[in-house]
Parts: sequence; C-alpha cells; structure tokens
Amino acid sequence: MNPIQEIALFSTGGTFNKVYNPLTGILEIDPEAKALKRIMEHWLCRFELHDLLHKDSLEMDDADRELLARAILGSETRKILVVHGTDTIDRTAAALARRIPDRPLVLTGAMIPFSIDPIEATANFASAVGWLLGNDTPGVYIAMHGLVLPYDRIFKDRSRGLFSPKNPAG
Repeated sequence: MNPIQEIALFSTGGTFNKVYNPLTGILEIDPEAKALKRIMEHWLCRFELHDLLHKDSLEMDDADRELLARAILGSETRKILVVHGTDTIDRTAAALARRIPDRPLVLTGAMIPFSIDPIEATANFASAVGWLLGNDTPGVYIAMHGLVLPYDRIFKDRSRGLFSPKNPAG
C-alpha cells in the first residue's frame, strides 16, 4: 500500500471561494476558505492548507504572484495545488513556471462559486488532485473543465465560457 501523499494547497481567492453577502448583495471572497476545507474532507491524501490571499484574480498583481512563489518555495511539500481565479490564472502560471520549474504544480479554479453550485469547483479540484496523486512530473499545469494541461497549452475560451486546449499551431 502506498503511503499517504501530501499536497501543499495554496488558496488565493478567486470565484471558487466567493460567497454571497446578504448585507451588501455582493459576492465576496470567503476569508476562511470554507469551500476548500469542505472538499478536503473527502480525500485520502494529506493537505497542507495555506490560505494565502483573498483576492479576485483581476486584483492580483506581480507582488501577489511573488508572495505566492515565495510561499511555495518555502514549502517542503513537493506537490503543489493553487486555487486561483480564472481571469489571470495564465499570468500567475507563467510567473510560477519561471520561478518553480522543479515541482509538479497545478493551478485550478472555478467559473461558478462553490457556494452557488459546487459541481464545477469540485470537479476542477478533483482533476487537479487526481493529476498530482498520479504524477510527479515537474512543471506548471492548469486543471479546468476536464483538462489538465501545461499552462501554455490551455486558455480561457470566453466565447464558450470554459477552458480549452490551445491550437498547437497558434
């Protein structure tokens, strides 16, 4: 029997973690990462949760990406999962690829908040965890909508409302 694997999970916010605030009428990032904690209960692996940022990815900047990279580099855990907003997941993935080329690192997120409909967020999370548990290949990947691909081979197809593989010629 294989020993229980450990995954360092870094939460940066994003739609995945948004909850409706009935007082303001706004979807806000849950500062307690309740969605992730709920999903983490159902896995036979150990998660090292780092609730790092509480931002929509459109609000993330290079300083936030540097903070994330330093936090990942400071973790002794080899396999890394980052929950991130989908609008700039590609920029963060590229920044992490430059800084952390020697570990398997998967970014995932959701287009619909877990608190509104948990199916997409859970499926994306499950794809990322499954890939990490079955692979030790270094590199930065994005897990969205049934795909787990190198970050530079997947994109947010806004016309279809989901992530798609990039055309190898383009």
